[in-house]
Amino acid sequence: MRVGIVGAGSIAFGTAVLVEQQGHKVTLWSPSGERTKALSAGEPLIAEGAIQGTFHPAVAATAAELVASAEALVIALPAYGHKTVLDAIAPYVTEQQTVIFSSHASFGALYLSRLLAERGIVATIVAWGTTAVSGRQRSPTSVNVNTVRKQVDIATVPASRSTAGLAVCKDLFGDRFLDRGSLMAIALSNLNPQNHMGIALGNMTRMERGESWSQGQNVTPNVGRLLEELDQERIAIASKLGLDVRNIFQHFHLSFHVPVSSISQMNQEMHDAGNGGSGPTTADSRYVTEDVPFGLVMTAKIGRLAGHPAELHEAGVRIFSAMYGRDFTAENDLLNALDLDAMSLEELKDLCQNGFAAAA
Repeated sequence: MRVGIVGAGSIAFGTAVLVEQQGHKVTLWSPSGERTKALSAGEPLIAEGAIQGTFHPAVAATAAELVASAEALVIALPAYGHKTVLDAIAPYVTEQQTVIFSSHASFGALYLSRLLAERGIVATIVAWGTTAVSGRQRSPTSVNVNTVRKQVDIATVPASRSTAGLAVCKDLFGDRFLDRGSLMAIALSNLNPQNHMGIALGNMTRMERGESWSQGQNVTPNVGRLLEELDQERIAIASKLGLDVRNIFQHFHLSFHVPVSSISQMNQEMHDAGNGGSGPTTADSRYVTEDVPFGLVMTAKIGRLAGHPAELHEAGVRIFSAMYGRDFTAENDLLNALDLDAMSLEELKDLCQNGFAAAA
């Protein structure tokens, strides 16, 4: 298949090499064009770590060019860039194409569904609860793939196209997907915001000072307990809504291939195996600037709608807003555009199953 990837960071690069390893052709598009200059000049993309090799993705100059060349599109950039790129690609997406969010955040799938519906289009939109790969971008032409996940939870909008959405994902990325059946479940399946909240709070001075530090090693017992308590809040909201989502222990086991134990112990084993990852070396990290407004804020809003407030998540939003001198709730342009606060729980549930109806 011909696959267009929106983004040119670590996840986009890691996704590109995984897709090409599966035998498909990739085209990358960076909205600014800065991150793809070397690749567009003909330099290869070098992968190390869990995927190794030399790859040759193409580069598109515009959103229109990317969409026109692709059978499937993958959104693979931080959530604070999602609305901008969705606005850019939506005029060109057709009903025959599949759009995949790697990973999904703040009901971006519904925002895209609404944009397409305004054109009379209903496309197959697949939302992932996490990314298929994790890693770090080493340079404009290299990526270290930290891990390729054994399992990724997904849902398709509209749900009537779930079989088609699952088939495309398996074709492109291999047999590693579990269909959770509802976008609402996927909205509560991304563990990065809660995990990054605890890690960032516990290591903020390291981030601010630009230190080099092991993330896994510094998920100490106290930080680990915080992550477990945050997870209990998320699981409780999902249970209140009758949804089946993975817990934090399953997440670390399936993502990083360590035996189930306490979260701190699992992270220590990841560190000992050389798979613990490096922590952020700046306070201007997506662990906060993406995951707080587009992760914690969303979970908190769903909790309020469900009648089960996520008090630790809400406290995290307020603490980070105070630390950074920013209103992170106001920075979520996707939820603001959807006007989620004006929706009832039943309205949101219906949209998660059916998406927006195409305009006549």
